[in-house]
Amino acid sequence: MAGEDSPVGGLAERYATALIDLADQAKKLDAVAEDLRGIKGLIEESEDLRTMLRSPLYDRDEQRDAMGAILEKAGVDDLTRRFILVVADNRRLFALPRMIDGYLEELARRRGEVTAQVTSARKLDKEQLKTLQQAIDKVVSGKAKVEVKVDPALLGGLVVRVGSRMIDGSIKGKLDRLQVAMKGAQ
Repeated sequence: MAGEDSPVGGLAERYATALIDLADQAKKLDAVAEDLRGIKGLIEESEDLRTMLRSPLYDRDEQRDAMGAILEKAGVDDLTRRFILVVADNRRLFALPRMIDGYLEELARRRGEVTAQVTSARKLDKEQLKTLQQAIDKVVSGKAKVEVKVDPALLGGLVVRVGSRMIDGSIKGKLDRLQVAMKGAQ
């Protein structure tokens, strides 16, 4: 897993590896992955939840109770619930988003799947998505999973990331590169 040089990275990797091994033994890899994607979505949508995960002002019991209620309402698998409650008991919820990413990355790696993260300035229509999918599949010499986000700040174009490779074809990126080039010409 990439980015393990930070303390959170190494910690998250160990927890993610433990969870994927448990899920594999229980034959629940996909169920846990689906649960984790849902929890990741909740974390991304809620500033209050992100604050609770990171803040040392909440004690262990408050964090555990809050996560327990969220997990029950989300209806996650028992393995996912027990794992996240152990993370809460160990006061490691601040690293939960990276643990989730680590699990999903390792699962994809084990399955030989490639994920392309595409950021566009506006929502892409079905034809554009189809063309993009075909182009990315050709580049990776196989089938890639394409995740698309919209960021109006790009002004136009796309930013595509596949693994450690990034192609910035956005107008914002081009303007930034032009600005750097112009500073060097002065």
